[in-house]
Amino acid sequence: MVRDNRHDNAYLFGAICPARGVGAAMITPTANTEMMNLHLAEISTQVAKDAIAVVTCDGAGWHQQGGALVVPDNIVLLHLPPYSPELNPMENVWDYLRQNKLCARVWDNYDAIVDACKTAWNWLIADPNRIKSIGTREWACVSL
Repeated sequence: MVRDNRHDNAYLFGAICPARGVGAAMITPTANTEMMNLHLAEISTQVAKDAIAVVTCDGAGWHQQGGALVVPDNIVLLHLPPYSPELNPMENVWDYLRQNKLCARVWDNYDAIVDACKTAWNWLIADPNRIKSIGTREWACVSL
């Protein structure tokens, strides 16, 4: 395994719509409520006209409302029970990206990390069927 003691971090905030096979993401230097608000605003721009997006949120600190999250009108947050990552389709996306594009590598600097995240995300969303496959769980679907 490649090993390095230097540490720089970039955070890939991402969301997918398995039904449409699309995704929205942004890369930030920190993971906090301010960045989550920017991400929610970005997701909002990608929601189909006259639709409402349901965004699943786990126990991450920046997912907590606490009065600080600004949720656009076309988004509803679905807070998952504690310790239930199997209910969050994005956990499969992160696992998939780590296994296929972001694993066992050392990058030279922050810009290289950001470029790797961009490349990985663009690779993911270039294939709508991949998004549908990774993000869909028949046992967790709700039909109207």
